[in-house]
Order: sequence, then structure tokens, then C-alpha cells
Amino acid sequence: MSRAAHRVLTLSVPVLIVALAWAVPALPAEPSGGDYQVDIMKKGLGKEAVIKKGDKEWFMMIEVTPENTVIIRQEKDKDVYLVDESETHDRAMTADEVNAAIDAFVNSVKAQGKLKKK
Repeated sequence: MSRAAHRVLTLSVPVLIVALAWAVPALPAEPSGGDYQVDIMKKGLGKEAVIKKGDKEWFMMIEVTPENTVIIRQEKDKDVYLVDESETHDRAMTADEVNAAIDAFVNSVKAQGKLKKK
């Protein structure tokens, strides 16, 4: 995955968590619910989430260092990137904040799919 095209944004963590929900109500997390394949892996102090459904794939990586946090989000349909962005925060996220951000990301992807069916 090419990281060269990322935009760097600086947001506060509460804004990030709200933005991740994309104004969609939270749904209970399901490790592999519905037609979605969800893989969440610990990555150092952060985490990485990959969600797949058919030809679509959503990716989020939160990389935490003592000095900062980098969040990368991508969405692609087949080989075309629909979303490819990153954010840099000037502090380390806590483990609870990382978990909340990953949960919000997974729930928002699933909620978008449910809303499109109606």
C-alpha cells in the first residue's frame, strides 16, 4: 500500500473518535458478523484492523509511539482506493483510546453497509 499520497491532519483524539463514527449509531462489535471478515491485530502499542466484504476492503492502523500517534485509514474497491488518509497526533493515545477508535471504525463500516441495504 502506497503511503505517499496521505494527507496529514492534526485533530484531537475526541474529534477523531467522533469522526470515525461518521454520524452513524454504534453497533455491537462482531468479530466476524454478517458477510464481513474482520481481522484485528495488535501492532506494538497500537492496533491494525482489516475488514473485507466481497471486493471491498477497509483498513485502519494506529501506530503509537511515546511522542505521537499516527492513524492511517484506507478504503478500496477492487484495486481503486476510495479513501487513503492519515492523521498525526502530537501525543500517544492510551490503550483505551486505541480500542475505542478501532471499535468505532469497525462499527461504522458495518453500519454503512446496513444503511445502504435499505
